[in-house]
Amino acid sequence: MAADPALEEFEAHRARLFGIAYRMLGSAADADDVLQDAWLRWQAVDRSAVQAPAAFLARTVTNLCLTALTSARARREVYVGPWLPEPVLTGPAGTDLGPLDQAEQRDSVSFALLTVLERLSPPERAAYVLREAFAYSAAEVAELIGTSEANVRQLHARARRRVSGAGAAPREADPARLRELVETSLDASRGGDLAALEALLSEDVVARADGGGVVSAGRRPVEGREKVARYVTGVVDRFAGGLQRALVEVNGVPAAAFTDGTSLRAVLVVQTRDGRVSALDLVLNPDKLAHAERQLSRIGALPGREG
Repeated sequence: MAADPALEEFEAHRARLFGIAYRMLGSAADADDVLQDAWLRWQAVDRSAVQAPAAFLARTVTNLCLTALTSARARREVYVGPWLPEPVLTGPAGTDLGPLDQAEQRDSVSFALLTVLERLSPPERAAYVLREAFAYSAAEVAELIGTSEANVRQLHARARRRVSGAGAAPREADPARLRELVETSLDASRGGDLAALEALLSEDVVARADGGGVVSAGRRPVEGREKVARYVTGVVDRFAGGLQRALVEVNGVPAAAFTDGTSLRAVLVVQTRDGRVSALDLVLNPDKLAHAERQLSRIGALPGREG
């Protein structure tokens, strides 16, 4: 069968396009929808008139995301319980976000940052994502989102101030230490060792569970070392007792995936500050686990499920 030049060109840019859409929307499912729409537009355009396919596709995806953010915000206003980003496997388990070789690239997909980005206006979010995560110049961003270079600089500066003011926790500098914290916290939780778990938690630690009204989960964050320790051990005892646990890389950091052998049931992402756990984000909503479940299936981590 003859190669399809349009498809080959699109696939060459897919990782970057998905990376833009995911950071813009915080949702792998919505990012997939945007890429499907972008592909349809790419098929329909007179490609002989497109001088820079990469720029054309980036502009198409960015503007589709700006439109999608309006409806996404409306949905999140009525979302049941805490809203968390959709987890995406990175590292050896998946490359959907492209390479995350640098600290800045990993920080740009962290749960902490993606949650903070929800507070930005769509244009602010576009300016921040394109400049911070993809190193586009202000002039290039202006071309992508259809505004002036001066306005992009203002949008970017405002977004940076809001992100900085929100106090998003920095990524743990030592991945080995983070893996140790994840595993030790889970072991203490499963063993019901409250004292050991509390020793790993920061005083102002917060735990969030995203069930989306589909899976039973706390509808408000739990805050404070003692309350979080009791809450987490209770969740592990009630929910995770019969599940298999695997340490994976999610959004650029070590995390825990809980499976029943055929399905992904939960993903736990841990944030740290000063060597202690500062946040525990548990994604339970099956709709938000579908993308990561397909990734696990592709690498054979869910042998009972076809990819």
